Amino acid sequence: MSNYRFGIDIDGTVTCPTSLLPHINKAFSCNLVLDDIKEYDLTKAFPVESEVFYKWFKQAEPEIYASSPIQVDAHSILTEWKKKHELYFISARGQNVRDVTLQWFVEQNLDYDHIELIGSHNKIQTVKNHAIDVFFEDKHDNAVGISEELNIPVLLFNTPYNQQPVPNGVIRVNNWLEADAWIQYSFLSKKA
Repeated sequence: MSNYRFGIDIDGTVTCPTSLLPHINKAFSCNLVLDDIKEYDLTKAFPVESEVFYKWFKQAEPEIYASSPIQVDAHSILTEWKKKHELYFISARGQNVRDVTLQWFVEQNLDYDHIELIGSHNKIQTVKNHAIDVFFEDKHDNAVGISEELNIPVLLFNTPYNQQPVPNGVIRVNNWLEADAWIQYSFLSKKA
């Protein structure tokens, strides 16, 4: 049984896609739910100027990441995968939240082989550099770009903000159980 290198986004993939909403609702006195978020750019979902939002976000970022809940079943599945495969977490988070991120992994008791915070949404080169075999993502254009440029399967975690069409190499999953089922029956079984 050969092991593979899984590339995994953090926010909205390992963490719940709703992680930001309580913080936004409190800071901006709104009442957003996940279904209100139809685009990855959160400022499209409620009346706020981009500069105001991003200034707030930079200040709130460490607290948001420290308190982000993990998705249902992510811990048990990632723990099982870690026994046979390498887990490379590749995130658009910046180095400014490295300590908070590493602490979150400790608190979640989540093992990994590597964490890379690239500070940008352009993950293609990083995924290529680490020779990732399959990637897990929630941002539509990232999933499509990685799949098409690197010709690897990308599992896209379904959210209201990533409903655009996807090419064949991008596989939509609704949760970690579906992701695990696809890995077991469509990825590993074909590689054996």
